[in-house]
Amino acid sequence: MDFLNEYHLFGLVTGICTFLIIGLFHPVVIKAEYYWGTRCWWIFLLLGIVAAAGSLCVSHILLSVLLGVFSFSSFWSIKEVFEQEERVRKGWFPKNPRRTYKF
Repeated sequence: MDFLNEYHLFGLVTGICTFLIIGLFHPVVIKAEYYWGTRCWWIFLLLGIVAAAGSLCVSHILLSVLLGVFSFSSFWSIKEVFEQEERVRKGWFPKNPRRTYKF
């Protein structure tokens, strides 16, 4: 941590890690909707709650920030999984042939 503060890299490292976390959630949401549909939303909720609690409990500032980013990315993914279902309905993404759909 001293290295990051000494060379003023904390913001840059936080930004890169935030970019990677958000980028990770995009394919996860697509795959989750493909295999489980919207009924997987509660997994993102639990991940978000656990990460938010972890963010409050951790004293290391970088880890706390990244847990907060992970938490709110999980919460945002709840919305995205329902929007992904709409994208599948429109034909923008493939349907899973082993699943039955409401539409």
